[in-house]
Amino acid sequence: MIAARVLARHSPRMHRRQFITTTAAAVASAPLLQAEALGKKRRNPFCVFTKPLQMLSYDDLADLIAELGFDGIEGTIRPGGQITPEQVPDELPKMMAALKKRGLEMTIMASGINNADSKLNVQQLQVAAKLGVKRYRMGYHKYDLKKPITGQMDELRPILKNLVALNKELGLQAIYQNHSGSNYVGAPLWDLHELFKAHDPKHLAVGFDMSHATAEGTRAWPLHANLLRPRIGALYVKSFRWKDNKRDNCSLAEGIVDKKYPGQLIKSGYSGPINLHVEYLKPFTKENVPNQIVAIKKDILTLKEWLNWS
Repeated sequence: MIAARVLARHSPRMHRRQFITTTAAAVASAPLLQAEALGKKRRNPFCVFTKPLQMLSYDDLADLIAELGFDGIEGTIRPGGQITPEQVPDELPKMMAALKKRGLEMTIMASGINNADSKLNVQQLQVAAKLGVKRYRMGYHKYDLKKPITGQMDELRPILKNLVALNKELGLQAIYQNHSGSNYVGAPLWDLHELFKAHDPKHLAVGFDMSHATAEGTRAWPLHANLLRPRIGALYVKSFRWKDNKRDNCSLAEGIVDKKYPGQLIKSGYSGPINLHVEYLKPFTKENVPNQIVAIKKDILTLKEWLNWS
């Protein structure tokens, strides 16, 4: 089994035998979701955010993702990621080759790019587009709470306009993920509608994060989702629960996000990626990879039930 071999290669030497035994049992206890098991009717690209797995080699990562039944990845191509911005010209072709060899794609490139003013940003997007990447997740913009918000939104408009022009030239779609927090652009969601409405969603879209939308919108999040529906370019699936009045990331089965929403979105005609995020097991280290894989498998099975993928 590929997953067991991948994990064995990344186990600490002093615990190798025990690690392999434990991993084999864990992998066996969490059935893989092979591509055919997702159902012939599935048409949305299915990918996973690889932050918890970014310490694996390109080949090991691609082997694992293929065995798990995903169509591709949201790879971390950003500061602190599996590939840093400066490494993109040399390393991104190697990662893309490993994915392509297994019939996979870079469904979304998770970047730190939020403007077209930097030569490094432009270079990354040029290389990515040449290699066949179609979507990239943007880096965040933040508000200064000591200044009027609407004025800062006006300052963002030309920045977004220039980025959209570059995206149009390269055939790329920028995905902006909403994030909860007091100063994140996109946290209230209505601001993304106002900022993005002048642009074609083909080049600037929303990565609708169910977890962050629920945390910020509580009972009003369906209103926000409806407002942004024409501009949703990716669905970020993850969940949380409240703990001491703070977001506590958890599995899909244990969280409070609406399990009906992904299916409702698809039924509305949405054909973009379904992007699974499993970020509740820390630290993100090589030693914790076995636990991350088991967690990913559990969330796959939960999502499969939600979407009636059988």
